[in-house]
Amino acid sequence: MFSNVRIASFLIPLAVAGVLAGNVPAAQATTHGSRCRGEGVDASARIRYHADIVIKAPLSRIFRLQTRVEGWPDWQKPVLSSKRLDHGPLRAGSSWRWTTPAPATATTPATTMHITSTLRRLKSEDCLLWSGPAVGEGVRIDQGVHLWTFTRVKGGVRVHTEETWTGAQVEADVATSTKLLGAGLEAWLRDLKTAAESR
Repeated sequence: MFSNVRIASFLIPLAVAGVLAGNVPAAQATTHGSRCRGEGVDASARIRYHADIVIKAPLSRIFRLQTRVEGWPDWQKPVLSSKRLDHGPLRAGSSWRWTTPAPATATTPATTMHITSTLRRLKSEDCLLWSGPAVGEGVRIDQGVHLWTFTRVKGGVRVHTEETWTGAQVEADVATSTKLLGAGLEAWLRDLKTAAESR
């Protein structure tokens, strides 16, 4: 239904993302139930994905790349723009607006998604949780909830991410939405690894 190139360019999740072809494995479509300061992704959401990667870089560098949200376009090609809507250090309640392309599907046109994310939980060099809607021409995700955790392990830092989507439009085709979400999360992790290890 989708070409690999078109899937790879979709929402790097809410951030709107290696599943570029084929079905998402059942194990990957479930959540680990991770939390950030007691809160996690939407437990009732039908669209969910989780993924992990080990990055051989200092935790401080990885966390800085992830939390300097206005700098996302510098190391993630799928992020077209990202702008903070408040000032000062990133903290619970901080918001930012960012954009990313979405491919055409059998039921929606190709478009640019406009995402407004609000940080719900933050623990320095440990975890992040944000949420918000994503809207494009003919496409809407009512609520994306995105969790990140960072754990020092032998050989580097294990970065774990989970995301859920809710909304009538994306829930009309759970398999395709999950596939697109998974592709975006996997791409985000690869880009974060490349950026952190090359600095």
